Amino acid sequence: MVVITQKPEVSAKYLGYLHRELEMLAAALGSRRHLLQYHWGGGTPTYLSVKQMADLHERVVRHFTLDPGAEVAIEIDPRVTTIEQLRLLRDMGFNRLSLGVQDFAPDVQVAVNRVQSEAETRAIFDEARRLGFGSINIDLIYGLPLQTRSSFSQTIDTVVDMRPDRVAVYSYAHVPWIRAHQKRLDTDAIPTGDRKLDLFAEAMARFLSAGYRQIGMDHFALPDDELAHAVDRHELHRNFMGYTTRPASDLVGAGLSAIGDVAGAFAQNVKKLTTYYDAIDAGRFPIERGYLLDEDDKLRRFVIAELMCNFRLELAAVSRVAGVPFEQYFATEIEQLAAGPMADGLATLDRQRLELTMPGRLLVRNVAMIFDRHLRARTAGPAPVFSRTV
Repeated sequence: MVVITQKPEVSAKYLGYLHRELEMLAAALGSRRHLLQYHWGGGTPTYLSVKQMADLHERVVRHFTLDPGAEVAIEIDPRVTTIEQLRLLRDMGFNRLSLGVQDFAPDVQVAVNRVQSEAETRAIFDEARRLGFGSINIDLIYGLPLQTRSSFSQTIDTVVDMRPDRVAVYSYAHVPWIRAHQKRLDTDAIPTGDRKLDLFAEAMARFLSAGYRQIGMDHFALPDDELAHAVDRHELHRNFMGYTTRPASDLVGAGLSAIGDVAGAFAQNVKKLTTYYDAIDAGRFPIERGYLLDEDDKLRRFVIAELMCNFRLELAAVSRVAGVPFEQYFATEIEQLAAGPMADGLATLDRQRLELTMPGRLLVRNVAMIFDRHLRARTAGPAPVFSRTV
């Protein structure tokens, strides 16, 4: 939603166009402007000045109505976030923070060009607690250059000691054909295969032993967190922003590369500033690409979401939607499950449900991918498109 830059005139111009896009969205949505979730991310919003942040929020609430129980969240970088910004965010009604950490090991930080001390992270974390943010998340990444099981374990010790409400442990995606800055990384230092899987296994074991609950494929939450309660009720959901307890029919994105999911269609905005400006000046939405889901897509999305959220799939629910028995509609996928995940002890299948085992939860992506026909089609081509799951 924002652009990271040290030049104030660049961010000021971008925000002016973003305000105009918000006006266009509000006009197009008509009366459908009630927000259950409101999220600032896609970069580091706290690169903005306090005034810019206040102006942007004012523009949003001018056109949209926040539900009284809305999740109002922001991604922040502790290296550039100030106490003044935290106070402003709290005053504006933000109730969730996500702190980017990745790893506290000094050599790993140098390798990825993100030097961030434990002290500055704790200072922001503690102030957020004092200000009363209802939920604080810390983002970690496994699979970074020079990471070892021992060094990552020390990072986890630090995070457990801080006791955030939630922790996200994301897999590092090495996609230099998409992210040019990754070309500078030493690929020989990047853990892969079993070494990388060991990192996540360590994180999973440590957070579970510290009293956290596993939430979906890459999150952990304290037992009293609403995500944990949603898991117990089998009401956990997932959208482009991650796991949530607040399902909504549509998701609207604004700004560079923002993704929307509206009325059964995906749409993504352009990634270049000049193209973004040209579209807004022409009075049209800055959409670069989109995809209209058919009924098969919607069914597969449901299947994949169930596996990623609840680690199980009730076959009767799928059969009702498909109009034919699960085993008939997904006959090809069942063969692939039997030859792969089920043979490897990652999943079980009976007449009632498909369910992941504990080892399968480590590799839930591998099971879910079997149901993604678009992924199969794209990865069959000559050029790499997606990062490896491990």
